[in-house]
Amino acid sequence: MSDEPLLEVQSLTVRYGERAACNDVSFSLWPGEVLAVVGESGSGKTTLLNAICGRVAASAGAVRFRAADGRVRDLRTLPEAELRRLVRAEIGFVHQNPRDGLRLGVSAGANTGEPIMAAGARYYGDIRRTAAFWLERVEIDPARMDELPAMFSGGMQQRLQIARALVTKPRLVLMDEPTGGLDVSVQAKLLDLLRRLTAELGLAAVVVTHDLGVARLLAHRILVMRNGRVIESGITDQVLDDPQHAYTQLLVSSVLVT
Repeated sequence: MSDEPLLEVQSLTVRYGERAACNDVSFSLWPGEVLAVVGESGSGKTTLLNAICGRVAASAGAVRFRAADGRVRDLRTLPEAELRRLVRAEIGFVHQNPRDGLRLGVSAGANTGEPIMAAGARYYGDIRRTAAFWLERVEIDPARMDELPAMFSGGMQQRLQIARALVTKPRLVLMDEPTGGLDVSVQAKLLDLLRRLTAELGLAAVVVTHDLGVARLLAHRILVMRNGRVIESGITDQVLDDPQHAYTQLLVSSVLVT
C-alpha cells in the first residue's frame, strides 16, 4: 500500500434539521484497501457514502481525495463542475439496486461504453472492444452486448452495473449494499467476483453493508456505525472475532458470521 492515504474523511457531519444522520465521522483509506461500513438500517452508512462523493451535502468536515495527478482536493468544497469531472474520472459508484446505476433504455454495451465516451473515447471500434472486455470481465457473455438490461437477471444487472462503474478504471469505488436483494447463490457468485476484481485491480473501496459475512469476505478494515456515529473500528477479523463495544457484540451475536 502507498505511504499516503487515497482518501481522508475528517469530522464529516450531515444534518437534517436537528438530526445528525452522519455525525463527526473520520477515517483514512489507502490505495488497494477495502473498508466495510456496517450497522443497522438508519445507522448512517449510506448517508456517509453519499456525502463522500457529493451526492449529499455535508454540514461540516472534510473529504480529502488524492487525485491521479497527485493533488489533494477536498471534495466537499470543490466547485460543482470540477467535482463532477473528478468523480466521473476517478470514483465509481455501485448502487444496491442496479437499475439506479444503469441506463435502462440502452444496450449493455452502451451502458459499459458510455463512461469511456464521457472520458473522451471517440472510436466506435475501440469503445465496443473495451465494452466487450469488461462484460467478459464481470462474467457476462459479450455476445449479449446489444441486449437491453431488462433482458438480464437481477444478478447480471448488478454485474453490468459493476462493469459500468469500473470501465474508466477509477481509483476509488463506493458500493452501497452491492449484494442486497439477491438470492444467496447469486450473492455468493457476486461476492467472489468483487473480491477477485478488487484484488486484481488494486481498487480502494468503501463497501456499505448490513451483512457481516460480506464485510468479512471483502474488507481489510471495518467501521461499525450506530445513530450516525462510528462506535468501533479496526481490522475486520479482529472486530468481528473480538468485538469491544456492546452494540458490535450484539450485531455479531445476532447473525451467523462465516
